[in-house]
Amino acid sequence: MTGAAGKGRGQAGPQPAEGDVPGLADHYFLRTKAIVARNGDCRVTYAVFMRRPVIATPRLAVAWLEAMAAARGQRFEIELVHAEGDWVGAGEPLLYITGSFLHLVDLETVLLQKLGAACVAAYNAYSMCLELPKVAFLAMEARHCAGAEMAELMAYAAAVGSQAARAKAGAVGFVGNATTATAGYFGQESGKGTMPHGLIGYAGSTVRAAELYHQAFPDEDLSVLVDYFGREVTDGLAVCERFPGMARAGRLGLRLDTHGGRFLEGLDPQSAYAVLERHVPEAIRGYRTESELRHLVGTGVSAAAIWHMREQLNAHGWDKVRLIVSSGFGPAKCRVMAYARAPIDVIGTGSYLPDSWSETYATADIIAYDGEPRVKLGREFLLRRERGTP
Repeated sequence: MTGAAGKGRGQAGPQPAEGDVPGLADHYFLRTKAIVARNGDCRVTYAVFMRRPVIATPRLAVAWLEAMAAARGQRFEIELVHAEGDWVGAGEPLLYITGSFLHLVDLETVLLQKLGAACVAAYNAYSMCLELPKVAFLAMEARHCAGAEMAELMAYAAAVGSQAARAKAGAVGFVGNATTATAGYFGQESGKGTMPHGLIGYAGSTVRAAELYHQAFPDEDLSVLVDYFGREVTDGLAVCERFPGMARAGRLGLRLDTHGGRFLEGLDPQSAYAVLERHVPEAIRGYRTESELRHLVGTGVSAAAIWHMREQLNAHGWDKVRLIVSSGFGPAKCRVMAYARAPIDVIGTGSYLPDSWSETYATADIIAYDGEPRVKLGREFLLRRERGTP
């Protein structure tokens, strides 16, 4: 288990509660429970697995399962085949669960909900941190989640994937997130963030928004959005000139969040290629897919945009000003930024959320009844540990 994960939201009890299970379980599990109650219980062993490689993130699912066992006066034997943060291959069991069929059968639905998406999100976070090991990440997925339960699962996943990348490659990884509710997963007391675009609009100018923020929070470092008016370079330099002490001390960051409908100020297709030619010519001379080219020299927050902004800041003596980037930084975009050696200090991202939801489907199969190995045809590979094979 990762040490920085904390307890997340610190709820009074497990969610959903045991009394909520009948309304949340697939109905055929409830029918099976009724049949088993009429005809006699047995002891079963479930194998839980996924069809794609993932990073193991079992803690919230296991904690909920243990809470359900306690609420039902039961004891479930839970064997973690892979420790939290381990890479798990497609089809490999993540865990085995043994206990009363009567008391396990209706728990499967919620159990899988708490496992599959988190494992894929952790894998994505892990991949992103490995691609850019010197970059700090902020988890900003909460607004894209379907409620507080999903937000907790995704924050937990980012923390686990990040810790796995630290262990493997010494990556900086995720250093915080957007909400206080799940900040404990990142070893923080509260969420992180400075200003949304709405504050820029309220202030009427980028510099004025920075002033208002600094007046309200004078002891904090300052990170300023600079794309609201489409003058990333002009407004960014103006902010540096307004706060020169913070800029020279490395306490000022400029956040690029340019949307995909336009180029960052001062760029067009030709100049985007030119800026990469000056810094990382090899990035544009190999074969690139259309998506990779868009991330390299296209509109929005491309590698060329980041290099261009760094050039302009350095040319005016603001080499200590940090660049914070956001907008679609998932695994594929991080990979492009890595081979473009984009000068990024911090990435704000919610794009480690699973892109293809069908890949998040965890599966649980019963592989033994009262100690007798038995599984549906085609899933015999799940029996290997029962038979003692490697």
